[in-house]
Amino acid sequence: MKIYRVNMSEAKVSVEDVKEEYLALGGRGLTSQIIGDEVDPNCHPLGANNKLVIAPGLLSGTMAPSSGRLSVGTKSPLTGGIKESNAGGLAAQKLAKLGIKAIIIEGQPKEDKFYTLKVTKDGIKFEDTSSELLGKGNYEVMEKLLVEGGKKACVMSIGQAGEYKLEAASIAVSDPEGRPTRHCGRGGTGAVMGSKGIKAIVIDETDAPGVLVKDEEKFRGAARRFTKNLLNHPVCGEGLPQYGTAVLVNILNEAGGLPTKNFRTGRFDGAESISGETLAETITERKGNTAHSCHPGCVMRCSQIYNDKEGNYLTGGFEYETIWGFGANSEVDDLDAIATMDRICDDIGVDTIEMAVTIGVAMEAGIIEFGDAQGAINLLKEIGEGTPLGRMIGNGAGFTGKAYGLTRVPVVKNQGIPAYDPRAVKGQGVTYATSTMGADHTAGYAVTANILDVGGTVDPLKKEGQVELSRNLQIATAAVDSTGLCLFVAFAILDDAEALPNVVEMLNAQYGLELSVGDVTELGKSILKVERKFNEKAGFTKKDDRLPEFFKEEFAPHNVTFDISDEDLDEVYNF
Repeated sequence: MKIYRVNMSEAKVSVEDVKEEYLALGGRGLTSQIIGDEVDPNCHPLGANNKLVIAPGLLSGTMAPSSGRLSVGTKSPLTGGIKESNAGGLAAQKLAKLGIKAIIIEGQPKEDKFYTLKVTKDGIKFEDTSSELLGKGNYEVMEKLLVEGGKKACVMSIGQAGEYKLEAASIAVSDPEGRPTRHCGRGGTGAVMGSKGIKAIVIDETDAPGVLVKDEEKFRGAARRFTKNLLNHPVCGEGLPQYGTAVLVNILNEAGGLPTKNFRTGRFDGAESISGETLAETITERKGNTAHSCHPGCVMRCSQIYNDKEGNYLTGGFEYETIWGFGANSEVDDLDAIATMDRICDDIGVDTIEMAVTIGVAMEAGIIEFGDAQGAINLLKEIGEGTPLGRMIGNGAGFTGKAYGLTRVPVVKNQGIPAYDPRAVKGQGVTYATSTMGADHTAGYAVTANILDVGGTVDPLKKEGQVELSRNLQIATAAVDSTGLCLFVAFAILDDAEALPNVVEMLNAQYGLELSVGDVTELGKSILKVERKFNEKAGFTKKDDRLPEFFKEEFAPHNVTFDISDEDLDEVYNF
């Protein structure tokens, strides 16, 4: 395995051996460590001193099930702190098969140009693509580059939002059909890629050496057992393939935790119209695909292909958080309108969660009315057009809220709060407040025990046990994010005592190690400590580990508040 360093200031690529301290790291563990080691926490995130680190997980490129997650690390232009954003698609598997441990992109071009990086078994080459790709959306970029490079390649690209260096800009990763439906969405990674003068990265694994597994027989046995762990779990093996993540719409609505009308209430009267059940029925009627894999080897298949009323492709990878935000949070109950918004976000390259929260804030400000689906679509289009209003929206909820003098702005560390109200799902509220990444549901997914009774049960409406739940999940998640495994494997790991040992056995068989389950926990802790240290040096204090004060308002239907004390929140990282 090698690390490639791309110096954009000198248009030069160098190859480095992997440092000994990096050998056992991958994915988030590696990106955060490199950012912690090499980036000044006080640098401007869009300046030459920030870096963009791309790394596959430890198990990526192998036959481990659902192991195709890619991590991208940087200093976030949205939060000002450390950021790891990950995505499915084909990039992680192809990079791993090429023997690439990480790509570190640094510096900035001396001229105002955009480049495409071509990654093959022979290394990385630059191509000036300013004239042919600049100003184009991700769909057009990927179609053009995959025609030129062959359908078996993978493309990572930015849309217009990344070119404009907007704080909600994402990096799109092509799915198996070559479409930009998988995104490193959160935190503005696309803006950093744009600041480096990179429009796209094409990864071609032709004649790649593949991934070395030291004990193939032992690895295959553990992989088969872990596949059974996943398929035998009711969430991983049944709920996600049948309904996708949108299965949560009705569940959260019933629990009174579905944030509606910019977090005013926990129930949406139109929930059934945008539910996972309705989504699956619509997809089936229009001959789409309800169980789509975002990368080869995914056994949970929670992605899907959504067609329009005429049966033509409209969007893919239609997630619960996107449907919640453009739906309940905006009081829109039209799946086709929400799917159109998802398509626009994928094309112009913006995080659907940040944009959904921002649309809610825009409605709060009176730019458009709650329930105005076409108005929301028009606002998103303005981002791609680069209008002043579009650039404001594209810089996220915090920026938009400040521009209109609002106090009801659901952000933590300036990042939009996703689809679970902290008052009705209190463990999730602890995660939002304290995560190193800003408000991020995946950083410590307390919905497991709060709502789904996975890994035990912690009453979502009571404060008892929430700090411990979030702490343990944040530690576990940091470790999972390093393996390249999809976060949803956590459902099986939490409920099946044999699942995590099978993951550890795969790692041991691949790398010739003797890790224990306890070592995985220690890895998670060490990653969080690196990230926490970076943020502290960047100026973050305990005061940044707080929710907006309006979450102390009572919240229907349960008439509860977020009542976990500041002192308790400060205990999360005491490990």
